[in-house]
Amino acid sequence: MKKLFAISAILCLLLSLSAVSFASDDMGKAQTVNGWVSDSQCGVKGAHEGAAECTKKCLEKGAKMVVVTDGDQKVLVVTNPEALKGHEGHHIAVTGQIDGDSIHVDSAKML
Repeated sequence: MKKLFAISAILCLLLSLSAVSFASDDMGKAQTVNGWVSDSQCGVKGAHEGAAECTKKCLEKGAKMVVVTDGDQKVLVVTNPEALKGHEGHHIAVTGQIDGDSIHVDSAKML
């Protein structure tokens, strides 16, 4: 019985270590998403061509810069908005680290 318990405990430990390793594989890796640069006030409603002036005004009033992804229209708060300065209202490909509902931008290019 002690042997069975010891083997079970070792298996549980090994499985938990492999799960932690698997979960941490994606953390910190750069990902690229396509989307529109918008603001936290307008969000998805500001994710279209022609919204640049509105986005700039909202950002000046204190709204946070966001990227609204194509397809699923997920709103990602930009943690370093200076990286996207000049791209307000633009459709871009953004490369960076995504953590929940935020993104730290490494680079961006116009689409």
